Amino acid sequence: MSDMLQINSPTWGAPDADAADRIQAALGADAIERRVEFRGELTLDLPLDRYIEVCTYLRDEEGYDLLSDVTVVDYLGYTGEVAGYWGGDGRDINRDSHSGKRIVPEAAGPKRFGVSATFAKVMTVTDGNHRRLRVRVWVDEGESVPSLVPVYPSADFHEREGFDMMGVEFAGHPNLRRIIMPEDWGGHPQRKDYPVGGEPVQFSDEV
Repeated sequence: MSDMLQINSPTWGAPDADAADRIQAALGADAIERRVEFRGELTLDLPLDRYIEVCTYLRDEEGYDLLSDVTVVDYLGYTGEVAGYWGGDGRDINRDSHSGKRIVPEAAGPKRFGVSATFAKVMTVTDGNHRRLRVRVWVDEGESVPSLVPVYPSADFHEREGFDMMGVEFAGHPNLRRIIMPEDWGGHPQRKDYPVGGEPVQFSDEV
């Protein structure tokens, strides 16, 4: 059992500290590349080609009945402190201020985008035995992530948002199109290299 900080909640339970051992026992040691524990949370980095296999195992064998989210993080420009800030006149969000405690993120992964899926055991366990687990894969520009929709249908809108905001393709998604921005919007607004400032207001009288 890991000695990581245990953060419990009635619904989500504690991080599933032994999940990595069970996954590797069932699917092989190469099913997990790295185990990351940070601020009481557990993340398992997976090889891209084992992503669907591991997630299917979590559903069918481990009882993870809820996919709560699929998120994409852009690590472009990561310099060891804050992704996207290169110094100079940029705001130092590591400095103690009203924005919260000073937090230095964990080192970035091997590629630009980290795609994470967060699971929970909710209805398949008794009260007090709820667990949660995050798995993550890494892709570069132009690489796609297999869609989780065939395994967890609730991935549908999450993956569409990841595509819309970050431009990450989810291969096999049944309806991969924008979900927040207009269909003809240029670019993906939450990327670190998306231009900010000086953009016309789309719904003003001038447009």
